[in-house]
Amino acid sequence: MTSARAWSERTHWLEADKRWACALNQRATSSALVTVCRVTSRLADGILWYALILALPFAAGRAGSMCAVHMVCAGITSLLIYLVLKRVCGRARPYETCPDIKLCGHVLDRFSFPSGHTLHSVGFSLVLVYYFPMWSLALVPFTLIVALSRIVLGLHYPSDVLGGALLGALIGLVSVVVL
Repeated sequence: MTSARAWSERTHWLEADKRWACALNQRATSSALVTVCRVTSRLADGILWYALILALPFAAGRAGSMCAVHMVCAGITSLLIYLVLKRVCGRARPYETCPDIKLCGHVLDRFSFPSGHTLHSVGFSLVLVYYFPMWSLALVPFTLIVALSRIVLGLHYPSDVLGGALLGALIGLVSVVVL
């Protein structure tokens, strides 16, 4: 592939990413939708995951303790990878680069790629479902709403969320195989 063609395809892809981010963010006209997205995002800030890690040993005995330790290991791995990628990529957030995108949520750090909320939600959900398969009924929809909310709130591009989801899945799956 020639460099001109590669650049053209990259530009086309980035423009499509921006269009999707704008379209989803502009759907945030309903206060109920924004509230659901904000609450879900806030829970995925760590509140839900930390509460589960602390409660699992008491609520589910040995399996809960093993799952909690597993979640801590996957979480630390995810955090380290996330911090490196944020600094290396340095991608500006959509509300900073697209005048049509309105910031509707709370910003935790400076850069956009990858979505840490999505990365951690996917990774933690995979670990939890490995130990407690019946939890998938709640965790899969929650994780999908987390991912969507990050775009709706103007904090991430779809590719940030996809990248976070793929990394979270990889970390979750590798940790299940290793541990």
